[in-house]
Amino acid sequence: MTEMFTTMGSTLASFMFVWAIIRQYCPYELRRFFEKYTQKITGYFYPYIRVSFHEFAGDRLKRSDAYSAVEAYLSANSSKSAKKLKAEMGRDSRKLVLSMDEYERVTDDFRGVKVWWLLSKSVSAARQNSYYPEQEKRFYKLTFHKKHRDIITEKYLEHVVSEGKEIRVRNRQRKLYTNSPGFKWPSYKQTMWSHIVFEHPASFETLAMDPEKKVEIIEDLMTFCKSKDYYAKIGKAWKRGYLLYGPPGTGKSTMIAAMANLLNYDIYDLELTAVKDNTELRKLLIETTSKSIIVIEDIDCSLDLTGQRKKKSEKSSDDENDKLSKEIAKKEAKEEIGSKVTLSGLLNFIDGLWSACGGERLIVFTTNYVEKLDPALIRRGRMDKHIELSYCTFEAFKVLAKNYLSLEMHPMFDTIQTLIGETKITPADVAENLMPKSSLDDAEKCLSSLIQALEEAKEEAAKEEAAKKEEAAKKEAAKKEEAAKKEKEAKEEAAKKEKEEATKEEAAQEEAAEKEYAARKKAGIKENGQTKADAFQSQVDKETENVL
Repeated sequence: MTEMFTTMGSTLASFMFVWAIIRQYCPYELRRFFEKYTQKITGYFYPYIRVSFHEFAGDRLKRSDAYSAVEAYLSANSSKSAKKLKAEMGRDSRKLVLSMDEYERVTDDFRGVKVWWLLSKSVSAARQNSYYPEQEKRFYKLTFHKKHRDIITEKYLEHVVSEGKEIRVRNRQRKLYTNSPGFKWPSYKQTMWSHIVFEHPASFETLAMDPEKKVEIIEDLMTFCKSKDYYAKIGKAWKRGYLLYGPPGTGKSTMIAAMANLLNYDIYDLELTAVKDNTELRKLLIETTSKSIIVIEDIDCSLDLTGQRKKKSEKSSDDENDKLSKEIAKKEAKEEIGSKVTLSGLLNFIDGLWSACGGERLIVFTTNYVEKLDPALIRRGRMDKHIELSYCTFEAFKVLAKNYLSLEMHPMFDTIQTLIGETKITPADVAENLMPKSSLDDAEKCLSSLIQALEEAKEEAAKEEAAKKEEAAKKEAAKKEEAAKKEKEAKEEAAKKEKEEATKEEAAQEEAAEKEYAARKKAGIKENGQTKADAFQSQVDKETENVL
């Protein structure tokens, strides 16, 4: 036996030596020839086929659906036979999931056919910096006998994928995602979204708004989620845009939560200021899943995207009169190290070619000042449905009273109805007053608190209105005073000019007379037939006669 192992070892060593020589010195074509026939020969002794399912396929921008399905399928079956298990809250799972650990092998039977599954990974040898984590590429490897090729490729793989998807749906737990800002590790494993479990209790039943508008929104949402074939028929991407606008505290964020709970969708809360540029924005879109709501809250404050094209046209005239502002703006632009997302990039994100990937998604914008937004951003086709969430109405109050105090009718409701119709108060303020602050607070005390708040709001509104009128009157008086002052100055200026003109005319006449006199004197012209000397002598003679 020892001699046999010695001989076998020597033979293998010789074979490896010869193979190393061939790989080192033989031409590539010759090596390919040997490898071709070597594989054929090996096939006779190793009649197994291997299929790999990589976590990131293709351009590695999105996690492979096939890998996720296999992962879910094996997580439900591997715990029965695997010896090395890992426990985690699986993707979209409500409970702790046991799955096979790395390099663990499990078996599976399908219609009498035995297959083997192995979870493995490959680590990239190239590392740019030693402090970066290794770039790991995970994959599942399926091994089966080649005589079962047809049943595995045609039946078993389809069974694994469909069963895995059903398990994922069954264990699915909705998530609230946010894009991860800052430094990103250079790894295929790195995702651009981080998430927590979404457990918001909001629903349309508890949403304080007009009942007719509520029914309209619910019907619109339910119609959308059932319209996959219709969207394909009309040639549109299966997505829909909603613009929620109104004063702060009117329930825009709560409505988004209610929409997610109604449709059982995930929420992707996109923070635009954390997005580096348009390319990163596109990658974030690619990593979102179907059955999701992509939300950009307070879009008028997220980035300087509001009315950009209008600003550009205004700059052409303003910059001529304000060069200093232009220089400051250029300096700030050079120092800008934040987001470089443009309006064009955001428009393409909403309804460009890449927006069609995934399908069954809602895109929701919220804003307090809809008039600030660029019309191209909120036009129909991008934001298909505009929903105004305004101040609290009496119908909305009744919903809040039922939610917070379990009241449907109360004698104080008439007073509240009158006050709500006369003042502006948000549902958030109403809810705060209806919420008991201690165990001793009953419904009547909470309603009294609300009435007091409404009366104070009414008085405050009256004061503000009076202050506005007073301010307007002051402005009007100041305007009239300014106009009278300008009119007086204009009259004084006109009189001054008239006087100056008269002075100039008189001076001109004197100058003309002097010139005429000088000309006559020079020419010796007599005035009334006499020279001035004769006239003077005649005057002297007359005076002498009178004296005598």
